Formats: sequence, structure tokens, C-alpha cells
Amino acid sequence: MVTHYFCLTIIIGKLRHQILYKIMSDKYIDIDTLKYMLYDIHKLENLLDRERFVDHDKESLDMFLDSTKDFADRELFPFIKEMDERPAYHKDGKVFVHRQVETMMKKGGELGFISAPFDYDIGGMQIPLMVHTAATYILDAANNHLPGYAGLTQGAAELIIHFASKDLLEIFVPNMLSGKWGGTMCLTESQSGSSLSEIATKAIPSQNGCYKISGQKIFISGGDNQYAENIVHLVLARVEGASKGTKGISLFIVPKNRNNSDGSLSSNDVTTVADFQKMGQKGYCTTHLSFGDKEDCQGWLVGEENQGLNYMFLMMNAARIAVGRASSAIASAAYYASLQYANERPQGRKLTNNGKKNIEQSQSLIIEHPDVRRMLLLQKAVVEGSMSLVLLAAKYYDLENTAKSKEERIKYNTLLEMIIPVVKTYPSEAGAYSVNNGLQVLGGYGFCSDFILQQYYRDIRISSIYEGTTGIQSQDLLGRKITMNNGEGLKLLLAEILLTVKKANDFPELKNYADSLNQKLMLSEKVLKILMPHALKGDFEKYLADASVFMEFFSLIIVGWNWLEIAINSQESLNIKNNKYSNIFYKSKIETMKYFFDYELPKTVSQSEILMNPSSVTIKKEEEILI
Repeated sequence: MVTHYFCLTIIIGKLRHQILYKIMSDKYIDIDTLKYMLYDIHKLENLLDRERFVDHDKESLDMFLDSTKDFADRELFPFIKEMDERPAYHKDGKVFVHRQVETMMKKGGELGFISAPFDYDIGGMQIPLMVHTAATYILDAANNHLPGYAGLTQGAAELIIHFASKDLLEIFVPNMLSGKWGGTMCLTESQSGSSLSEIATKAIPSQNGCYKISGQKIFISGGDNQYAENIVHLVLARVEGASKGTKGISLFIVPKNRNNSDGSLSSNDVTTVADFQKMGQKGYCTTHLSFGDKEDCQGWLVGEENQGLNYMFLMMNAARIAVGRASSAIASAAYYASLQYANERPQGRKLTNNGKKNIEQSQSLIIEHPDVRRMLLLQKAVVEGSMSLVLLAAKYYDLENTAKSKEERIKYNTLLEMIIPVVKTYPSEAGAYSVNNGLQVLGGYGFCSDFILQQYYRDIRISSIYEGTTGIQSQDLLGRKITMNNGEGLKLLLAEILLTVKKANDFPELKNYADSLNQKLMLSEKVLKILMPHALKGDFEKYLADASVFMEFFSLIIVGWNWLEIAINSQESLNIKNNKYSNIFYKSKIETMKYFFDYELPKTVSQSEILMNPSSVTIKKEEEILI
């Protein structure tokens, strides 16, 4: 009897967990907010006047976004937990992945998720990157294990389209854009890590016009799976005799299988050595590849020799936007899961005026407790602030690539370069902090595998490592972007922020927040006046020692700028009684802006204190202290 009772208790408990999981996980994104950011905040429709995008209108782009959401609802979101529980694995020289990888590639190819931003003449739709970013944001929020397979294929195809010969384009690109073949970027090697100047993979010219490739690459996302007929690897390698360092690196197309004259495929001597088992994103395989173990691996040069890193880095801005996008999207899914839980979970009672609880009252839902509300507002502020930031970067990318003059192209390239380290880093770092707070909202259940928050926490953790770690991005921001063109880039960015401050001053409700952001801009000037002399003296180690602290400081100002823009639009919509969205929608944005300015932006003060009183404690001295 006791055993039966115990079993029944377990069954009821599991059912309760499943029901709660279902209740709390029926939403992973707010499509109205995404479209609001796209159309109202970042004025997508202004882009549609440009020649490249004239065939599109709001209605057609809405259809693309809505079909993306339908696809994500059916084919991605229902499988996210299952992909974590049944991870990719390596066996007998092959990587085996979840069946939805095939759906993502084949159906995603049909729907245009790979080809959409490309030119018509190669099978693309010529949609703005802003729209493609918004669509992929939906996919990432639904199931962050799947869009990377399509995204890397798109990135590899883009390199071939931009820099390879027409013959190579015709051989590889059509099958990649359809989703029939996959694609990867192969940069990292075990001995070099992020130091690409140490790349040792070799390329020896052959008489037939190709190169013999030999070497190994690690951490190759999407590097193999049982559903891909072929995987086209874009490999950085050093041609025999080329100079050391980054200047001697070339880029090659190295397919897993070679095309034969009869149209069949045969092995190209690319071996999958292993699949790395990870703490998160377990359905997104990460492989170790070996090229030329049998001395029969052929590669085709992309563009010119010794230009490989230049070609690869021309794609890096899009790749870093993609990392920021995915991070914000994961944080979005975590926010809506914890929000729904907070709206369902009764716990404790509100305090009365005398500071005591009335035990006769029914328990309050936890969303009524101020500390829970603080954590939820933190999540909302990070999610929507970083969503706006990512779309702003995509907007600059589109404006640069459709510029009507040289001056316009330089302007938007400069603005994009200034914010790109933040676009990659803030959603990654603050996103993880946000998901961590979401896990806390769930209390003990947040730590249990029956609930999705712990998975999102594990999944997002890789984001601050992808495409250049936080430390690397921080050094890029402070060491290159802040000093770019003698500070002209920073001046241009500050001018854009000050335009927002000026607009906000026209609204009495927002004047205090405009003043607050303006004060932070003045604080940033003080910080840089303290830091710059170290760089001018050539003491770059001291100048960059606290680059990650500066990244946090600068990121909060940039995201604060985005939130002030959102609040301006929302306040204006309330004032003119715009019925596009409800009043509560606009008020919600303004209240979240207030949270960001009241709780997040003040952190810049303590960060500035660190930056203006630089310590040498982190700089290596003769005597080691870390013992």
C-alpha cells in the first residue's frame, strides 16, 4: 500500500511538473514588440525606398515574419527540451543529430531562411538584414539549437558569393541556399585558440588548380550530421611558403565530399574526429575535424592568396550581430517562461500597513512581490533593450550597404563599427544575468530539469565566448573603436545619442531621464580623459587592463540610449492617442525604461570609479600572487 501510494505521488508530481511546464512555456517571444522595434523604433519602412528593397512593402515583410513564427511554433519550439535531452553525438566517424536538423535545413531552405538576404540572381529575396535578423530572432527564441545550422550555411555561402570565382559559386552555392548542403567556418585550431596568427593548417598548390589541405580544426559548429548530403567548409590555412602571422593566411573551400564528373559525390578526405559534449546547446553539434589524413583532401582558393583573414573579417560584423541576436532571443524565451510562472505561482502574502501578514488572506501570486517584479523587470529591460540594439546594428548594416553616397556609406560603417562590440557582448553578458534572475524567479523549480529555465541558462552561456570572447570584444572596443580615426567614430556616435537626448527633452515626462543619460555621457568623457594618457604613453597593458569594465560601462550607456528612444516613441504614441497598440503596451515600455534608468544605468558610477582609479593588481608582476 505504501509503495503504491509512493508511486502515485511520483506520478502526480510528474504530471504537475508537466502541466506547469506547459503553462509556463507557451510563449517565447512577443511578436508585437518585435514588430514595434522594427517598424516604429527603427523605421524599417524608410529603408524600403532604397533601390535594393523596392520590391518589398510592409505587408509582404509581415507575411515573411508571420510565416517564420508559424514555422517556429510547429517545427522548432516543441523540440527544444527534447534536443537538450537527446544531444548530438559522435559514432564511427559520423555525427548524429536530432531529426529536426533536417527539417530546419530543408524546410528552412524552402522558406528562404538561408537565401533571403541575397541577390535575386542567385536565388535570394533581397530582403533587408533588419528583417532577416527579426525572423531569425524568432527562430532563436523558439529553439536556439537549430538556427545555427542554417546561419553558418548562409555565412559560408556569403563568403563564396562575395570573393570566390563564378565557377565555384555555381558548384556550391545553389545547394547551400536550398538547405541541401550545409556550410561551416573553420578558423580555430587547438594550438592557436583565438590567436589566428598561429594557424598551422597547410595548403600545397596542385597541378590541377586546387590545393592539398592538411591540418585540424576544433570547435566547428554544425560541422557534420547524418542528414547533410555534403558540408562545405570554409577553411583558413597557410599556403606553403607564406609568411608567418595573419598576413600569410588564405581562405579555401573544402567540401566534405567532392563533386565527380557524373554528378555523384565522393569522399574528400575530411574526417570528423569527435563531437564536443557541451553544457548547453547540446542539439547544435560542435565538431573536431581533420583534413588530409590520407593526403587526398582538396581545397579551392577563395579570391587571392594571403587575403583569407581579410575576407573572413568582412563577414564578422554580421556574425557578431547574429550572436547578439541569439543571446537576446534566448533571454526572451527565458523571460516569458518565468513571467508566466510568476503569474501562476502562489507564494506568501503581501504585507499589511502594520508590516505584518494577514494569515487569513489567500496566498499572493509571486508576481505581486516587489523583489520578483524587480527580477522580471530586469529580464524585460535586458531583452527588449538588446533586441533594439541588435536591430539598430542591422539597420546600420543595411544603410551602409545601400548607401547613396560615399559619405553616407562611411557614416553608417563607422556607426556600426562603434557599436558592434557592444552588440555582441551586452546581449551575451546581460542576457546570461537576465536568465539567471529568471531562474531565481522559479525558486527551487528553477534548478530542476523539469523546468526550462535551467536549460536556457546553460544554452546562453556560450554566447560570451562565440565570435570573440568578452575580453576580446572589450579590447576591440577600447583599443580600436574608441580611438578609431582619432576619436571621430566616438564623436559621431555621441552626436547620435545627443539627438535622442534633445528629443526626449521635449517631453516633460522624460526630461529627467534625458538629463540622466546626458550626465552619463559627460561621465564617459571624464573616464576617457583618465585612460587616454596611458595609451598615448604607449602603456597599452595598463590602458586595456580594465577593458571589460569599460565594456560594461559603455554598454549601459548605449542600451540606455536605446531605451530612451523607445520611451520617446511610446510617450508620443500615448500623447497622440495612437491606437496601433494598446495604452498598456506603450506604458509598459516607458515603465521598463524607468527600471533601466533607476536600476541599471546607475551602475556606471561604480564602474567609472574603477576606471578612473586604475589598479595594477591584475597586471602580471615578477612575483606571482595567484598561488
